[in-house]
Amino acid sequence: MAKGNGYVEIRGEYMNNKKMKNKIIAVLSILLIISLSGCSTRTETNTNTNSTEKQIVRSGDKKILLVYFAVAENSEVDAISSASVREVNGEAKGNIRVLADTIQRKVGGDFFSIETEQDYPGDLNPLIDFAAKEQKANARLELVSHIENLDNYDTIFIGYPNWWYDLPMPLYSFFEEYDFSGKNIIPFATHNGSGFSNTIETIKKLEPNAAVMKGFTTSQVDVLKVEADVAKWLDEMGI
Repeated sequence: MAKGNGYVEIRGEYMNNKKMKNKIIAVLSILLIISLSGCSTRTETNTNTNSTEKQIVRSGDKKILLVYFAVAENSEVDAISSASVREVNGEAKGNIRVLADTIQRKVGGDFFSIETEQDYPGDLNPLIDFAAKEQKANARLELVSHIENLDNYDTIFIGYPNWWYDLPMPLYSFFEEYDFSGKNIIPFATHNGSGFSNTIETIKKLEPNAAVMKGFTTSQVDVLKVEADVAKWLDEMGI
């Protein structure tokens, strides 16, 4: 390396020290601006994501609809003998309907039951096998109940049992029938230890233009014990 006349020889090329420093400072300044811009974008995205999941935005003239799928309302078997139901004030109700009732007592709204042409087994083991087979076949069951006035609602609670870590197949038929763009979707579910699994992510994929909110899930054996938990969940969303 040779020095002379204010220049440094690097790999056969001459660069003025002062110019070199200026170029380095300019490059570092550009990188700093890009870095700060990237951080700002990520922060804004995270804020929007969190607010979408936790805080609900309502339209003043719109109503709430509580949609649910319950085996007890899609079976001819005596529901009292099934693990999918509870007896409430002498009336047999599906676990999901019991949970929907708890929500409705807090927020009001109309009920809508997803009903299929196909009857489901009322006993637990045959039901488990039936659900596994239709999931493996990626079945789309024909629905016999339909929402006639979806435009009247801006907030849709959607309840279902977690079957084999997924939505029951009638829910796929339901989401394919309706477009929930611009609406709030609030999932609620029962399970036997698996929580929501990936069902909320599935709903987001099926309804990409809806605001899918923070859901509520509980074990099916606890549906009669979650009134306080449901109230807290609804308060956190501002509904």
